[in-house]
Amino acid sequence: MTGAALVMAVAAAAVGAAVASPSARPPAQPQLTVAGVAQDPCQPQRELPVPAQLTGQFDPDSSILRTAGGVYAAPGRPAPLTRAESACIAASDRADRDWLRAGLVPGATATQRSMATRALLDLRLAVQPDGAVLAGWHSSWEYAWPRDSSWVAVALADTGHPAMAYQILRFLQRMQAGNGTWAARYLPGGSGPLRDGRPAELDADGWVPWAVWSWTLTRQLRPGRPGQELALLWPMVTRAADAAARSLTRDGLPGPAMDYWEDTVQVTLGTAAPLLAGLRAAADLAADIGGAAATSDGRRWAADAARLARAITASFGPTGYQRTPAPGSGADAAIAFLGPPFAAPGPEVLQAASTAQRTLTLPNGGLRPGTRWPGTPGVAWTADTAFFALFAAATGQHGRAAALLAWLAAHRTRLGSLPEKVSSAGRPTSVAPLPWTDAVTLLALLAQARHLPAIPAPPPGPATLP
Repeated sequence: MTGAALVMAVAAAAVGAAVASPSARPPAQPQLTVAGVAQDPCQPQRELPVPAQLTGQFDPDSSILRTAGGVYAAPGRPAPLTRAESACIAASDRADRDWLRAGLVPGATATQRSMATRALLDLRLAVQPDGAVLAGWHSSWEYAWPRDSSWVAVALADTGHPAMAYQILRFLQRMQAGNGTWAARYLPGGSGPLRDGRPAELDADGWVPWAVWSWTLTRQLRPGRPGQELALLWPMVTRAADAAARSLTRDGLPGPAMDYWEDTVQVTLGTAAPLLAGLRAAADLAADIGGAAATSDGRRWAADAARLARAITASFGPTGYQRTPAPGSGADAAIAFLGPPFAAPGPEVLQAASTAQRTLTLPNGGLRPGTRWPGTPGVAWTADTAFFALFAAATGQHGRAAALLAWLAAHRTRLGSLPEKVSSAGRPTSVAPLPWTDAVTLLALLAQARHLPAIPAPPPGPATLP
């Protein structure tokens, strides 16, 4: 979920509530501002946002966009081809196709593979030379959220592009604060966090270790032989896991924090579930690192993970794994974070996820983030819809996953990109592509075809007290 969009939605909802009256009009539906992203034909990896009103077609398996006025070579300037540009286009087309062939394009049908191809190519453009992942192509979205970046790293690693995934992880390492946490979002170019008043978002201390763990699965490491790349990432994992452990309070849950909704600071499933995944991932990675220090840390994190898992069951379980431990807080798409590839869900979680999906499904067929989500009524969010597609696919509910994936495919823009939102009338809105949605959708397509390993729940060591 793109954080800036969430804050804007919350602000709009608050304003709407303040001026509401019996005769007030319903909140306006969002509009599509960016329909996709093209590549500058003569400047590799320079992305060009495509306005919603522009029509065109991408070259097959490429991010080169052709329009009625020529090749899209600069914002608002389709131009006829010169000889030099023709050579650039041929080289760019070839580079895109070679990159796709170097990995895996998931999908059982032509429609699914088309969606996966565009998602992969959009992710390729989203990753900047320094490893920052742009959350979207709009002035409010052109930043790197650690949350989105972690998911993109996993999707790229799992589809056969581990080098690009590693580039993202190294960017996150450079941005990590000394206390092990991350800011909500970062400026591209590596100049540091965007200081806009929002607090650090603790869930990054779960997402990033999970991303490192997922990346290592592509490296075929042997225990005690981590290799140079993992050895370089290990200090980041250690600091993140320690920060996650420090966040646990006497009841075993993390303290209040801002999660992916980015609307309030409180104790939510959207923070607790990622931290559980991160602690388990760090504990499992410790075996790959080897040595007395890593083994000791791994046992400690395993104990913290076990304590957090018990607290999640005890606090969220009685309410059906709603947004907060408080009864009546409503369903939250974060229930999907308690299933694979993060954990092996028990029957209670499976039932809660099924109930949440029914509760959150809108008349347009997509899902909203939660029962109490303050955004525009009737608007579906593609990332949350994809969460449930991934959960269903990874738990063997392939028919349910196929239906959600078909909905995502049917609500792409005319250029084939997945948008952030879908209006109540079923039209793509906001910005497209949304890299977070691309990443989750790719993982769901992979889970339809093969088993996605879940982070093992390690045997706990001595308990760590707050």
